[in-house]
Amino acid sequence: RHLSILEPGATEYICSVSEYPEGKENSYRTIVKMYAVIKENEPFPLKGSMLIYFRKDHLITTLLPGDFLRISCKPIPVKNRGNPYEFDYRFYMENHGIKYYSMAGEDDVAFHSRPARRKLKHRALMIRERIIGMYRERGITDDRIGLVAAITLGQKNLLDPEQKQIFIKAGIMHIMAVSGLHAVIMSMFIFSILFFMRGKFNILRIVITVILLWGFAFVTGLTPSVLRATLMFTFLQAGKLMKRNVNSINSVIASAVVLIIIRPSVLFDAGFLLSYSAVIFIICFYRDLYLQINLSKWACDKIWQSAAVTILAQAGTLPLTISLFNRFPVWFILTNIIIVPLSSLLIIVGCLVPLTYPLKFISHPLALLMNHLTSLTEMLTGKAASLPCSTIENIGMGTIETGLLFSFIFLFILSVLNRKSFPLQYPLIALFLFVSAGTARSIADRTSSELIVYNGIGNSPVGIRTGKIMNLYSDTDTILPEVAKHCFTRGLKINPMRSDSHDHLLKISGKSVIICNKLTKNVLHDIKPDMVILKGKYPVIQKEIGYNGQVEAIILGSDAVLNDRINLELNRLNPDTIHFVRSSGSFRRRL
Repeated sequence: RHLSILEPGATEYICSVSEYPEGKENSYRTIVKMYAVIKENEPFPLKGSMLIYFRKDHLITTLLPGDFLRISCKPIPVKNRGNPYEFDYRFYMENHGIKYYSMAGEDDVAFHSRPARRKLKHRALMIRERIIGMYRERGITDDRIGLVAAITLGQKNLLDPEQKQIFIKAGIMHIMAVSGLHAVIMSMFIFSILFFMRGKFNILRIVITVILLWGFAFVTGLTPSVLRATLMFTFLQAGKLMKRNVNSINSVIASAVVLIIIRPSVLFDAGFLLSYSAVIFIICFYRDLYLQINLSKWACDKIWQSAAVTILAQAGTLPLTISLFNRFPVWFILTNIIIVPLSSLLIIVGCLVPLTYPLKFISHPLALLMNHLTSLTEMLTGKAASLPCSTIENIGMGTIETGLLFSFIFLFILSVLNRKSFPLQYPLIALFLFVSAGTARSIADRTSSELIVYNGIGNSPVGIRTGKIMNLYSDTDTILPEVAKHCFTRGLKINPMRSDSHDHLLKISGKSVIICNKLTKNVLHDIKPDMVILKGKYPVIQKEIGYNGQVEAIILGSDAVLNDRINLELNRLNPDTIHFVRSSGSFRRRL
């Protein structure tokens, strides 16, 4: 609520660039922090940020984080498309301080200046960009630079969508999100190279490690996961300096409290939830699980350690993975055991390249090694993603079921590892509640019918749900992601039907629904529909259409172009509801 409400229409704003413009196919996307709006040549302070899509002009390519702009643009509120179970984009953007987006070009920028002194976060972004430039200068090829930047610095803007999908299918996308894994690798590496500072210099060793780790956290963007790990490490080392034993769970909770105090909305970030759920499972169960298997060989023991951590991290994030991403990577143990050590080596080499950059005879071979490691990582990931049944897709859960499944997994692992002190009846109760929630939802679906007009981009498929069957009327054979997300989460079977230019008359639960692109007086008098769905970009309505009956709702698809005449004819019909999907979101009604 603290974000400022902006007036519609073109207005001048004073703002600063928050990050480097991200290149898209036809534009540059960037976030600007709003400082003031200009009204009658007077500035009025604002709170919040705006997402701006710039045309590909020369000026935009020169923008740096922290640059000030005086820009004229028309703010458009960020909206959801209103489809069931879709990602809440508006909530996500507002959590990051963004309530509006706009389009602009070089001509709209009235003033551009560099600040005398940039903020620390802007300097961190510039350092990150400079490090990526060092990688390029030392021989990292263009087809590898995106992967190197993602794994070492968390900069995913240079990645191809295809590369992202391969890592998602292989179950190792977490190595591209700078997280606790990176912080642990960095702290262990720094501790190792400062081995000569043991004994009476140990305090200095700890202080240097903490400072460098926080520097790494700043450069990589201060993500919730890396902040959690950095704060935990800081608390742990502070306890050692004060000669106190630090409880790991207390450190985790303390770091969460600090992050929530700084920015309360971080509680709703997927990265925050995934990171903390994984680390809580590892801290609670790793030791007991590791001691279940005794391996004498050093290599086998290390593999088992890695596998135990992977199993627990995956168990902790399983409910969220299914709920948020509708998929589960099957070969996650294999890929993590092989690729995580490779990525660890890549992170260490990635830190050494900028440190040795002035010494070309050292930094150049290191960059070549990093190039080969990246190539090997990409090749192995591609192999893992192409394995049979590499990922189980098209699965989903609601919020209540996600919480119940999380409770069951936690209690089940606790019971298995501590059979004597924690009986099996508690996880069985959680399992019963989880199954009951799914059963209740399934019964509710089987005994009801529903009409849904989805809000897709340029297309509005019409869904008629009767029980667990979704009859989908669409002009294309492609099932939109919005439809898939809803149906897979609710466990509905999709029965696609091509509508094309044909009219469809549907009778469900005593209601008449017509899908057409032309509405005439004869159609209304002959069919007497309860609901009318007008499809197509230019729906046709007969002039001076007259109808004495009552229409409950008239729904227009997201691709429809309205004009004054169509609005006039629609109002003459005097329906209970006129619903324009593009502006009001998807239409849902129980039948």
